[in-house]
Amino acid sequence: MRLVQLSRHSIAFPSPEAALREPNGLLALGGDLSPSRLMMAYQRGIFPWYSPGDPILWWSPDPRAVLYPTLFHISKSMRRFHQRSPFRVTLNYCFEQVITGCADDRDEGTWITPDVKSAWIRLHELGHAHSIEVWQGEQLVGGIYGVTQGRLFCGESMFSRQENASKTALLVFCDYFARQGGELIDCQVINPHTQSLGAVEIPRRTYLDELDRLRKQPLSHLCWVPQVIFSGPRWKPSPVE
Repeated sequence: MRLVQLSRHSIAFPSPEAALREPNGLLALGGDLSPSRLMMAYQRGIFPWYSPGDPILWWSPDPRAVLYPTLFHISKSMRRFHQRSPFRVTLNYCFEQVITGCADDRDEGTWITPDVKSAWIRLHELGHAHSIEVWQGEQLVGGIYGVTQGRLFCGESMFSRQENASKTALLVFCDYFARQGGELIDCQVINPHTQSLGAVEIPRRTYLDELDRLRKQPLSHLCWVPQVIFSGPRWKPSPVE
């Protein structure tokens, strides 16, 4: 297998099955971050990830890390914290601030360059990308952003400025997303943090089959209307209908 150079004149991608084994999932390079190319990538189980100054790299790893919303793991300490949570959680209140937080609040550096931010903000304006915000008072203290594919949400990045802020974002979003009919959250590559929250690895082929099924089942547009989805310690996870 060899790395494919993408053309700026076509948004076509090679099959994810053609991705390299080492580094795991690297499929192609080049192209651009236009909305049409990004959406084509996510529809095929491919995502961009690269370092500043490098060409755009496109990935489809095997196995794939996913989180089933109804199987989110909440520890005893997190459960106690959430019962008296100081946070409020909103949906699509301030996408640009969330992606900026994801870019800036990382000691190890970030791949979220100004070009990446602009591309994702455009996806948000087109209704494809969404944010979850965590507030303490009037301060934004955490959040998540990603792109929707019907009943599947492709999580891109999260940040936290207060202890348990990003965990709260994911906990509340999992409950909300499941109640709206969402079935799967893409975490891309497993790491100790997401694994501790319930993320598991599945074969790429299984992920692609699930993606193909779930992206054809759109959720109500009301699902993504800006709103408060958690407002205090009386909140409890609702049963999934």
